[in-house]
Amino acid sequence: VSQNGTFINGFYEAWPIEYPEEAYGFAKAGQTMVNVADGKILRLYVDDEPFFLPTAHLLSFERALDMRAGTLDREVLWETPSGKRVSIRSRRLVSFEHRHLAAIAYEVTVLNAEAPVVLSSEVLVRQHEQGRENDPRQAPGFEHRVLEPRIQTAANGRLLLAHETSSSALQIACAAEHVLETECNSTFDSEVSEDEASVVYSIDAKPGKTISLVKYLAYHTSQSSPPKEVADRTHRTLDRAVQRGFDALLTSQRRYLDDFWERSDVLVEGGDPRTQQLARFNLFHIFQAAARAEGAGIGARGLTGLAYEGHYFWDAEIYVLPFLIYTSPQVAKNVLRFRHSHLDDARQRAAEMSESGALFPWRTITGKEASAYYAAGTAQYHINADIAFTVRKYVEASGDRAFLEEFGAEILVETARLWADLGFYSDSREGRFCIHGVTGPDEYNTVVNNNAFTNLMARENLRYAAETVRALEADRPAAFAQLVHRTDLAPTEVEEWERAAERMFVPYDEQLGVHLQDELFPEREPWDFENTPPDKYPLLLHFHPLVIYRHRVIKQADIVLAMFLLGREFSDEQKRRNFDYYDPLTTGDSSLSACIQSIMAAEIGYSDVAGEYLSYAALMDLADIGGNVKDGTHIASMGGTWMALVYGVAGMRDYDGRLTFRPRLHGKMRRLKFPLTIRGQTLEVDLRRDRVSYLLRDGDDFTIEHFGERLTLSAGKAETRTLSSD
Repeated sequence: VSQNGTFINGFYEAWPIEYPEEAYGFAKAGQTMVNVADGKILRLYVDDEPFFLPTAHLLSFERALDMRAGTLDREVLWETPSGKRVSIRSRRLVSFEHRHLAAIAYEVTVLNAEAPVVLSSEVLVRQHEQGRENDPRQAPGFEHRVLEPRIQTAANGRLLLAHETSSSALQIACAAEHVLETECNSTFDSEVSEDEASVVYSIDAKPGKTISLVKYLAYHTSQSSPPKEVADRTHRTLDRAVQRGFDALLTSQRRYLDDFWERSDVLVEGGDPRTQQLARFNLFHIFQAAARAEGAGIGARGLTGLAYEGHYFWDAEIYVLPFLIYTSPQVAKNVLRFRHSHLDDARQRAAEMSESGALFPWRTITGKEASAYYAAGTAQYHINADIAFTVRKYVEASGDRAFLEEFGAEILVETARLWADLGFYSDSREGRFCIHGVTGPDEYNTVVNNNAFTNLMARENLRYAAETVRALEADRPAAFAQLVHRTDLAPTEVEEWERAAERMFVPYDEQLGVHLQDELFPEREPWDFENTPPDKYPLLLHFHPLVIYRHRVIKQADIVLAMFLLGREFSDEQKRRNFDYYDPLTTGDSSLSACIQSIMAAEIGYSDVAGEYLSYAALMDLADIGGNVKDGTHIASMGGTWMALVYGVAGMRDYDGRLTFRPRLHGKMRRLKFPLTIRGQTLEVDLRRDRVSYLLRDGDDFTIEHFGERLTLSAGKAETRTLSSD
């Protein structure tokens, strides 16, 4: 099963969320990414016989994703019913450098005979319908027409369809230009209607004479421009593309990716030979989803499918941005600026929830909350702390204090305000600061009191906000004055944040010797794992939420994730005891768990377990571990795979802008090598069975720690340390 779609990040249709029983503050409007005009269509006929891949008699077939060239290549040798052999070669790309442009090069050669050949190139808008199949993760179908026709043209081999979404009133234009090269006689004709445009080439093919067609595609969208202006933009894009030619696109694509791999490639040797390919496959898909996401977020499935309706979650900040921060910091900055651009929406949402400050949406495209199920949506207040946490990671890794002053500090102030207002000092907890009625990362335990992950992350948010404000006041008075002007910040607020952080309640069970996921977690009935057959997973598709909520069972890493993100808050013994307690309770129902479990298993010395979880995370899509890759790739799990290698195998930690390493290779892995971009410098880590080398490729002296030993690195000179064999 596959899904044919063309998606543009941030291009959506709005629809009213209808509740059988309304309640105050529920999300009002849904947002769903739209399957837009399909410009990929090229149909081939030889002797009026259609080339239809599922039924064609193929003598050879090869299709490859070239992750260095950034192209999808296909070579086919087709034998027609009359015995004519036809070579078909295609190469297509979506340009990284030119964010509105895609292109397809299509070559046909009839090898052993003359034949009439027809090439039909189309741009087609389909009314997309996708049922959920009882799976809430899938996008619902639209009951109304989504794309309303505005402009349609077809002339001299150029096609254009312009539409407007019926509810969200967004404009989109898709245009196609064609360049045909052949020594054979040819003619063409064009047709256009509201939802379909085509140009049909008729060629008298000669044996061995190649027919080459290049199809350039341009997509432009707008929230405010009229259809004609958007259409005119596509024409300008196509004019430039045709002038420069397909080879120039290939060159720019390769140049763009050469730069990416230089900054990002992870070399893996030994162990499972697939691991190297899997690592690169995952990194390439992250880059596809994020590289040109300016002005938008990163969807949970990128642009590979309609699962989760194209929404942005916390996935980007916690699972994807660590990779981007250390390889493509400008891209990471763009994602965080997107969050800041919707700060006013977050302020409005906090007010709707009767809170101060700002509350970022759990799932969104527009910046407004689109989660219709509040228990596993709005209640996940930790989204605020996740964003604040990533602001800190970005600033410390990049050294970009200007971002902190211009954007980050305002996010920190408003998120800290939310926590200060949401929590309260509980008499029953000896005056500790408690946060009730929230959902942590684990969506099988919702609307709980004192979720440990939430409380710990909120504490980190409050501390960092107070630290940032005090530092600005002391060192950057002008920036501080601007922050006060933008937020109406009162001096007493900072003191309150510090007090709440100091008094934060973190549930801990002395008898069990573990931190509690929430204060009532141990009191729930244990889930009967032994008698739950594999076909009953994921549990959310087979059991009512209340059944799951009553039991001690976990969808995704919660306490274990907190131990990774905030490792300083736990002793080594606590980490081991917590892992031993929670790992057996965690199902494989979320793609977000395996990578985190791998990292923590590696830290506490469970090397074999860490290796198993690493393989699980890396294979999530190519092996279809979750059985739902047909709905799109799992971008967060792909980011998690990078984390499992860098934070897990190499043992990197990055607290307070300091990098520390405690490396250990898993199983039969012989080598792990990767670069990190830190404050404009490039650090290369090369880990082998018996030694590890740290090389500063460029930049000034830089200090790291290796198993507690401080190493000051100078550009071009590697520092090597031996590793024990255990």
